[in-house]
Amino acid sequence: MAGQPYIYSGQGFSLLRDKNRFVLPNQFRGTVRESSGKAVLCLGKHDRWDCLTGFGLSRVEDFDQQIREEQAIAIQSGKEYDADKRAFDLHSFYEVPFDGSGRFVMPEDLFALADIGDQLYFQGAGRFFTVWNPEKLYALDQSWAVAQTACRNLAAKEIAKARKK
Repeated sequence: MAGQPYIYSGQGFSLLRDKNRFVLPNQFRGTVRESSGKAVLCLGKHDRWDCLTGFGLSRVEDFDQQIREEQAIAIQSGKEYDADKRAFDLHSFYEVPFDGSGRFVMPEDLFALADIGDQLYFQGAGRFFTVWNPEKLYALDQSWAVAQTACRNLAAKEIAKARKK
């Protein structure tokens, strides 16, 4: 797993489905499976935004280096940095299994932490992807217009498809 960065790009959308499951979008599914070595999605609270982050298990190997780099930047800037607290935050993710179709059950704690309802918007962000309650995304300023527009379009398609069933 080590050595190769796994990159997440693109967008996806999921409605809450039967048996209280969401669906991990296809464009992220293979990368997560490859990164984790199995069908396990890592989900945790984003440290600044009102959303979740998703990634595969291989990213955990980079956490110590990330902490060292963040600490060096803080020291250069004359800011305090609590490496232990940052490690605590980074490692506070859930390992969530998903099936071959990408279906997974969102842990109850994450519903509360990101104010999740019955819709999820997924946005690739390089080494991870974000998972949003669309209403939280729509409430952000105009600098988020690309993601907001993609979310609205994908939501409309998924809702229309669900109504046909």
